[in-house]
Amino acid sequence: MNSFLHMLAITVIDPPSNIRAARRPRGTILRRWLGVFGGLLLACAGTVRAEDGYDLWLRYRPLPAAQASLYRSHAAQLVMATATPIELATRDELQRGLGGLLGQSPALADAVSGDGAIVVGTPSSSPAIARLRLDTAGLGREGYLIRSAVIAGHPVTVVAANDDVGALYGTFHLLRLVQTGQLLDKLDLRDAPRLKLRVLDHWDNLDRHVERGYAGASLWDWQKLPGWLDPRYTDYARANASIGINGTVLNNVNANAAILTPAYLDKVKALAGVFRPYGIRVYLSVKFSAPIEIGGLKTADPLDPQVQRWWRAKADEIYALIPDFGGFLVKANSEGQPGPQDYGRTHADGANMLADALAPHGGVVMWRAFVYSQHNNDDRAKQAYTEFKPLDGKFRANVLLQVKNGPIDFQPREPFNPLFGAMPGTPLMMEFQVTKEYLGFATHLAYLGPLFEEVLKADTQARGKGSTVAKVIDGQLDGHVLTGMAGVANIGTDRDWTGSDFNQANWYAYGRLAWNPEASSRDIAEDWVRMTFSNDPAFVKPVVDMMMGSREAVVDYMTPLGLHHLMGHGHHYGPAPWDASGPRADWTPVYYHRADRNGIGFDRSSSGSDAVAQYAPPVAAEFNDPARAPEALLLWFHHLPWNYRLHSGQTLWDALVAHYTRGVEEVAQMRNTWARLDGYVDADRYRKAASFLAIQQDEAQWWRDASIAYFQSLNGLPLPAGYRPPAHPLSYYESLTFPFVPGYP
Repeated sequence: MNSFLHMLAITVIDPPSNIRAARRPRGTILRRWLGVFGGLLLACAGTVRAEDGYDLWLRYRPLPAAQASLYRSHAAQLVMATATPIELATRDELQRGLGGLLGQSPALADAVSGDGAIVVGTPSSSPAIARLRLDTAGLGREGYLIRSAVIAGHPVTVVAANDDVGALYGTFHLLRLVQTGQLLDKLDLRDAPRLKLRVLDHWDNLDRHVERGYAGASLWDWQKLPGWLDPRYTDYARANASIGINGTVLNNVNANAAILTPAYLDKVKALAGVFRPYGIRVYLSVKFSAPIEIGGLKTADPLDPQVQRWWRAKADEIYALIPDFGGFLVKANSEGQPGPQDYGRTHADGANMLADALAPHGGVVMWRAFVYSQHNNDDRAKQAYTEFKPLDGKFRANVLLQVKNGPIDFQPREPFNPLFGAMPGTPLMMEFQVTKEYLGFATHLAYLGPLFEEVLKADTQARGKGSTVAKVIDGQLDGHVLTGMAGVANIGTDRDWTGSDFNQANWYAYGRLAWNPEASSRDIAEDWVRMTFSNDPAFVKPVVDMMMGSREAVVDYMTPLGLHHLMGHGHHYGPAPWDASGPRADWTPVYYHRADRNGIGFDRSSSGSDAVAQYAPPVAAEFNDPARAPEALLLWFHHLPWNYRLHSGQTLWDALVAHYTRGVEEVAQMRNTWARLDGYVDADRYRKAASFLAIQQDEAQWWRDASIAYFQSLNGLPLPAGYRPPAHPLSYYESLTFPFVPGYP
């Protein structure tokens, strides 16, 4: 019975090619197969698992029989040491992965005794690898080799590294090759991370609310820690290790000082113990006023000796509990958070004080450059540069300045942040937002790989052509050793982790690009689709194409031609370009679009706020000229009349209407693409994605109609010929309120 069910599972998950051909496009024959065997599957529930997204890209579902047989010839034995926690985690992953994919796990052996062994380890842990004398120079601690070799006359596959954690990363790469149907003959792969710190930032509060989280509550059940370690913590660590993430910041940058109290540090210690076998260090966001709030001091002045002693003692306390603790993330003097400027000190004074406390233990400070003051009336896009550029070279060696990808706030499209390339004496750490605060929350399909890639490939020209953002953050441009990337996590307690299956791709792409910031977002998407859904080319290509165009669709129906921050106030759900309310001007959409009867856009040219001057001269000259500026960023840098002619010959108004409409049409096309793929994947995940695409189309139409209705109310212009008017009057869209949307801080 079990063997029959195994065969049936393979057939249902990846039916024979003749069935796949016959059932397109509706999957009729597959549904008949499911109907015939549905009763048997229900009778044996627990043998065949439902697909609910929990397994992410580590599904390890059985491969077709012929393919599995071929791979089994390469995986007859597993030869590796199992003396350390990381080695045990590596062994468990290989046995879990190959057992699921191939139907049997390789037998654990002390030495190669036949063909088709997998040999994993380091020269010090594996005599077999030591005898091969492989060139592991330049791999560092985390790099690895995957190579076809011969040991004792037997062909083997070797995963070799200088350290256990490198072998773990290599193991995940080997499993990816199997999952995506790659050949294992004549392997000669060499890989190492380009960035030292590859960190997820969780904006999770101690009450388990997740700020800007759209996938349920926080993973961290602080009330039950340290006594109860949810198995989900281990699966979280496995998923991160599989894409090379090596750090996690457990709590919100809007930090609660209580995280540094003994009771919570014991809980942090417990989580660190779960993550350690997967090469992941824990970090904490700290509140700058903690010496006052939990330390009993009268001040948090970074130059006060009492304050310095308090932080040194706190660092000693943390490292006594967690010897491999990573360090602190700090948001200071931004959005009302306390910081060194409260005492007339600089960001460098505050960061260096914390860095000095951590330095004896090898810890780092990640100091966020997302700062703006309500007392500064200058263009908000300029404020981070204005505050930090004069501090270049004044930070300690163990300080990273964590800089958002753009100068405002994780918009669907922004120019690259002008700090990249402008601070050669300071290591800058990229901060991306993986959670979709401004891109439709969990239900909109918006693959962010192209957004990340666009920023990383942007040429700062700070040291001449080719001075890309990627080369700034990986240390190439200015010779920095301490490097990193941070991603604001999109993870919660939803069964699928991220609120939808397609949101998982953003977590995956972030990790892969943190490992190699010059990787292709399309190649990454293809790997993810194959590992998450199916290797069938008839499924893979249309889904990858759909993903690659999805972010541009969001830009079109939300913020075309360089418009930005048009979302509803506070919650950022839905359009509200009319909103002028709020405690400060730069929290309102009207501050950013500046539309009136005559034109639209924020003038950041040399005749406006002169934000262009913060870029290297060649880039500034391009951005400063509306005829040369990229049309995708035109209204970011220029306030232009509605009848301004674009290169296409269209007026600005006609082009805006066309972009808004095209965004809706692009979502409709994504729905049509997905509708043709019914039957290629399991019914539950197919149905959820289809439902979410329907939501997205409705909300894209809402965005299009509300935006056009508002801007038309200002300019009084007719719609271009052939375009439908909004479905409702402007007053209808203005009347909508959303006080209870998820992720609202």
